[in-house]
Amino acid sequence: MAIESSKGISRRALLGAFAASAVVAAPTYSKAAGFLRNAGDIRRIRMYSARTGEKIDMIYWVEGHYIKDAVQEVNHFMRDWRNDVATSMDLRTIDIMAASHNMLDVSEPYMLLSGYRTPQTNAMLRSKSRNVARNSLHMKGQAADLRLSSRSVNQMARAASACHAGGVGRYSGSNFVHMDCGPVRSWGA
Repeated sequence: MAIESSKGISRRALLGAFAASAVVAAPTYSKAAGFLRNAGDIRRIRMYSARTGEKIDMIYWVEGHYIKDAVQEVNHFMRDWRNDVATSMDLRTIDIMAASHNMLDVSEPYMLLSGYRTPQTNAMLRSKSRNVARNSLHMKGQAADLRLSSRSVNQMARAASACHAGGVGRYSGSNFVHMDCGPVRSWGA
């Protein structure tokens, strides 16, 4: 993992980040908003894609700085797998995902169902389901649809909602939660 020295990240911080990758403290729901306001020294995201077979376990933020190479890997991982197109994901969405995951106190990675979507993919999905928004935040790199086998949709949605940082959709019938960095709102059952 490459770290830019211009970011001022110390060797000690980097070593601490690697040590913390084994154990990450789980903030309580009441501290979720603080976590998103730089209350943590390290942010980590863990996901896999059943569609591509890829996995990611990435520390992407250390001591107030995003790690450029790590963020690029997250962007590539969350690409539209149907046509292999990536975008710069909104880091607020990644932060919401990471904070929610920590609050759930699980070691299991998220299963990423959908991250970035091209307009073509969104239109195709919209033609097959009334649950796909015409102007979906997925097309702006601001949303993700996620699943955990060890936690219910309601548990995941409560954790994401505790962040008070974006939209949370419950899709119990399909067993996934939508998280985005748009206006704070919730829907679904």
